[in-house]
Amino acid sequence: MARRAVDEHAQYARPSKRGSRPRTKQRPEHADAVTGMVTGVDRGRYTLVVDDGTPHERTVLAMKARELTRTRVVVGDRVDVVGDTTGDEGTLSRIVRIQDRSSVLRRTADDTDPYERIVVANADQLVVVTALAQPEPRTGMIDRCVVAAYDAGMDVLLCLTKADLADPAPLRDLYTPIGVEVVVTRRDDPTSVETVRERLAGRTSVLVGHSGVGKSTLINALVPDADRATGVVNDVTGRGRHTSTSAVALRLPAGGPDGVVAPDGTADMDDGWVVDTPGVRSFGLAHVETGHLLQAFEDLADVAADCPRGCTHLADAPDCALDDWLAASSDDERPAREARVASFRRLLTARHTAD
Repeated sequence: MARRAVDEHAQYARPSKRGSRPRTKQRPEHADAVTGMVTGVDRGRYTLVVDDGTPHERTVLAMKARELTRTRVVVGDRVDVVGDTTGDEGTLSRIVRIQDRSSVLRRTADDTDPYERIVVANADQLVVVTALAQPEPRTGMIDRCVVAAYDAGMDVLLCLTKADLADPAPLRDLYTPIGVEVVVTRRDDPTSVETVRERLAGRTSVLVGHSGVGKSTLINALVPDADRATGVVNDVTGRGRHTSTSAVALRLPAGGPDGVVAPDGTADMDDGWVVDTPGVRSFGLAHVETGHLLQAFEDLADVAADCPRGCTHLADAPDCALDDWLAASSDDERPAREARVASFRRLLTARHTAD
């Protein structure tokens, strides 16, 4: 039988499903993969830091492997990469695995949007940057950020900027009772940023805030080499303009902006990371469940265990155990309990009310 002639285009022809062997579901183990942290994402290319905190630390450019096509990789992710991981110019490695995330900060476009957007992964602190003036602070936005952080299991730090223009006391008094630590910076006192630096040292912190609140200015003060673009507030609308266009993780210099040198002659680079994010004008909470928020108030969670099934825990909820707890309190306990329940219900209302 004569052999069938094969033309030069045969190698590009898609084989018949009936005649082709099914693709195996087994994947290589990639035992030689190295681990890196994603510090930036740009049009399908991922900037990684490999061998973080060692003398061999280097920046590597990578793309996702085919099996991760539908999996989102975000700033803060710890990933396993193979291929050329030298970091030399022109090289490109491949992300083959995403390690388990310790935390995921999410938001939705609004309270009805079912699509969750991951802001950052593996951060342990959310820094809500709010200006005391120009633009005016919006407590609704702050409340929503606090809810999202508690849902993600993150600590919250409220950073009030431009204290030279307005008194920070009212906002401080509003958020301290719900466990939010507050720091204040002033434009006429450059040393005030050191208070913020102390709260960020040794941690991975993500900065979130409206455009124009001074977030990029704060980043540039914390990380002098960051060179993040800054803008001005519109005199008519009172709103800022987006200057940060994508999230990026930046290392905090150890010991302050001048850095510290370790005994072996290498830079001491383990003083934490800050993640700068684009300014946001809304923070949807469609993904947040009431039970997750309640976990941030451990004392109230124990009380709410006696609530009827389906209780919303809001002020108008019938037979809510929180109201019984308040009614049963002594005169000395009542002020503290009322403040605690009021704080929880304010955040709960932020979850159910559009900003």
